[in-house]
Amino acid sequence: MSGTPRRSAAALVYDKRGTDDAPRVVAKGYGLVADMIVKRAKEAGLYVHESPEMVNLLMQVDLDSRIPPRLYQAVAELLAWLHQVEAASSEQRAEAARAAASAAAAAAATPRLPPSWRDSAWRNASPVAPVTPPRRPKTSSSD
Repeated sequence: MSGTPRRSAAALVYDKRGTDDAPRVVAKGYGLVADMIVKRAKEAGLYVHESPEMVNLLMQVDLDSRIPPRLYQAVAELLAWLHQVEAASSEQRAEAARAAASAAAAAAATPRLPPSWRDSAWRNASPVAPVTPPRRPKTSSSD
């Protein structure tokens, strides 16, 4: 027997506006199944909380069953913390959207060059014409 513990994962679902009285365990497993649960959650943009103690407790709950009352406090604290993380993330996204809208408004307010200046001849012209030094006429050395 190896000293490495088996990987395990459990997934909860909770719709406080729906018919769920408490969160339900909708997926759980060990090894490759645990890896797939975590992978699918991340692909779906869900937060993955790593807590071996919580997973051990959730692994004892039957699949598609509500969590027992003895886990209410621990799961409620986790959900409250997750709500705060999502709210902060939402605020960051809103701030980024406001910044992008402000930049777009500034770009829209920037005066445009006349069409003749935007055509390819002007756009491809070098801003500084290359300067070639004048050639000196050759003088004969008949001194």
